Amino acid sequence: MDQKYQYDDAKTEIFARLRNSLSDHPTPPAVPREYRRVGGRTGAEVVDVLIDRLEDYKANVYRENLDSLPERIGALLEERSCVIPSGLYEKWLPDRDFIVDLDDQPLTISDLDSIDAVLTGSTVACADTGTIFLSAQPNEGRRAITLVPDHHVCVVFEKDVVDLVPQALEAIESTQPITMISGPSATSDIELERVEGVHGPRRLDIIIVAT
Repeated sequence: MDQKYQYDDAKTEIFARLRNSLSDHPTPPAVPREYRRVGGRTGAEVVDVLIDRLEDYKANVYRENLDSLPERIGALLEERSCVIPSGLYEKWLPDRDFIVDLDDQPLTISDLDSIDAVLTGSTVACADTGTIFLSAQPNEGRRAITLVPDHHVCVVFEKDVVDLVPQALEAIESTQPITMISGPSATSDIELERVEGVHGPRRLDIIIVAT
């Protein structure tokens, strides 16, 4: 028998069994929600915990205000080429050239691979896990631009730092694609040798902006 027909027959059988098992419309079991949903840390303490986690993950962390933000970004990028999402706030940008990833003319993977760095904003940050959340907002862009270039500069506002993961997820629209970043890209082989930059930027600079 042709392999395609075998595959189709198996798929048909699987879905038939699923439909049969659900024919009596069973009530889904209640999901327990006994985990912590709100943390006890707030304000300066929660920001300090985030910084501690990020530095432990080998990210570089800087603290700035809106006035000093462009200068810091310029210093981190130096002369490197840099892509930005089309909705990034212009007041963040130093006086230099940027490559804009347009919604109607997105850069190809080859284009992105030839670019040194990417600059984005962020949606929310979780202190407890040291995780930055991006959700394809206009100042964050699509996921590809933060995965291909080797250097990611990410802006996080103090007001967007929360304590626990459930608090972070509440700040994100449920239908948005989510990228979670906890330090530079790294993995380990079977001998636990750390290798950086395998599936994302090997250098991560986080700028925490006072609000």
